[in-house]
Amino acid sequence: MLKLKNKLAEAILARLDAKNDAHGLDSDSIAQMFEYPPDRTMGDVAFPCFKLSKALRAAPPQIAAMLADCVEIPEIAKTDIAGGYLNMFISDSYLSERLSEINMLGDNYGRFDFGAGKTIVLDYSSPNVAKPFHIGHLGTTVIGHSLKMLHEFAGYDCIGINHLGDWGTQFGKLIVAYRLWGDHETIERGGIDELVSLYVKFHEEAEKDASLNDRAREEFTKLEHFDDENIKLWKWFIEISLAEYSKTYKQLGIEFDSYNGESFYSDKMPAIVEELREKKLMTLDDGASIVNLEEFNMPPCLILKRDGSTLYPTRDISAAKYRKDNYNFDKCIYVTSAGQSLHFAQWFKVVELMCYEWAKDLVHVPYGTVSINGEKLATRTGNVILLKDLFAMSIDKVRGIIKEKNPDLENSDEVAEAVGVGAIVFHYLSNSRIKDINFVLEDALSFEGNTGPYSQYTYARTCSILNKAASTGGAGEFTDDTERELVKVLAKYPEKILSALSDYEPMVITRYILDVCNAFNRFYHSCQILNADDESVKNTRIYLTNAVNHVLKTAFTLICIKPTEKI
Repeated sequence: MLKLKNKLAEAILARLDAKNDAHGLDSDSIAQMFEYPPDRTMGDVAFPCFKLSKALRAAPPQIAAMLADCVEIPEIAKTDIAGGYLNMFISDSYLSERLSEINMLGDNYGRFDFGAGKTIVLDYSSPNVAKPFHIGHLGTTVIGHSLKMLHEFAGYDCIGINHLGDWGTQFGKLIVAYRLWGDHETIERGGIDELVSLYVKFHEEAEKDASLNDRAREEFTKLEHFDDENIKLWKWFIEISLAEYSKTYKQLGIEFDSYNGESFYSDKMPAIVEELREKKLMTLDDGASIVNLEEFNMPPCLILKRDGSTLYPTRDISAAKYRKDNYNFDKCIYVTSAGQSLHFAQWFKVVELMCYEWAKDLVHVPYGTVSINGEKLATRTGNVILLKDLFAMSIDKVRGIIKEKNPDLENSDEVAEAVGVGAIVFHYLSNSRIKDINFVLEDALSFEGNTGPYSQYTYARTCSILNKAASTGGAGEFTDDTERELVKVLAKYPEKILSALSDYEPMVITRYILDVCNAFNRFYHSCQILNADDESVKNTRIYLTNAVNHVLKTAFTLICIKPTEKI
């Protein structure tokens, strides 16, 4: 629909220019005014003329009448004026052209190249080492990777960075806990679960004996000074953690270009601190070094504690400088909880005050919090749903359905994993990223209605039809309204890509997938495809099924879901 909107916008602009009524408008601004009527009987595309009423000093119906004949182009079958709206009905010839375009481009349909030659760095997932993946980590992981895939779809060179939380006093706590209650064999056998148990036990015991916190700080200080034994333990904890995380990333089809965590920037922070001093941005406040941000209506940004140790802003500024120097990014995107919005606003401002022009290219993409039955997640109290357990429950449910309905399915375990994991991801990404989510297990595992499994099944249905067809068909005349409506939905795919990119919102794609599936299933139940009496009609419907197949396949990959050809 983008091309059509642009053509209509140019026609309207030409009419306004001819009457000297353009008032500084251009075709892009006019193209953005078009709307899709909620009821298809009102048209396929509508131009709300009241948006020009003030500039033209005319009533909306009068403007609609003035513009009606200028949009009489082959792509528009007829127009209708309703109040202040100029409603347009798309012609079959236009729909046929779009269907041919989709099939000609195949899996490249919807792609853009405006990102060619530009680099995007994305910082996402970034779990704290020695803690398991739980449902709270799902947001940053799948939103971040979806944004990476979307930007690659637009031609950008993307660098995915897993900024591991591999530094801090929690390692002092873990070292103390290991030496008091742990043993090597048990941890090697139990992996990250045993590390979590030690972490939880530390906090339980520290409530009884506060001196344990002092011991933890001492052990972390030794780690900062590269104590051999503590460094050895620290590396071991990271190794165990990454082995566990890699299983989850494999299930999600995610790979990273860098696992440089907080510790990587330890030797790069002194230069940043010195630069802040030289630029006279840093001042002392009760012994701590800060950058005063009062004039920007923000609390001070803490750079060094009173004891001279660094904080998160110091590390993040150092990491951003390193990434700019090494990747020369055009944009650096951080996908983290909305609770960190102030933190990012503060250190982004500090980078700006350091006179780095690329400060404008730093983007924080926040997402809402996740609670379990209304209770806040907390690893130390054990109030979490581990992602591996959630995935396993979903996979088992799919496996049971396959066993009941399609017991002879090849690669049934792979299919069960793809659909089961996809169900959880789809459920999460069906919500606006900024929305807080109260995670209810029954809802996430429900396969009824507009869900991931429903979408996966629809895609598998298109594969089945195409496998049985002698060819991928060809464009012919449309004979049923469900055919036309399906093409109209498919024609919106490029717009949905742009919308998801501009809003950093994967939900746009998830909801669009449902629109495609619903439109296809209405078509499927209304029309004979392989058994159509007329060969031309049959070929057109196969061609339409092939287009749906391409769109669903690429759309799934944009939201971290592996499409399966059979279920």
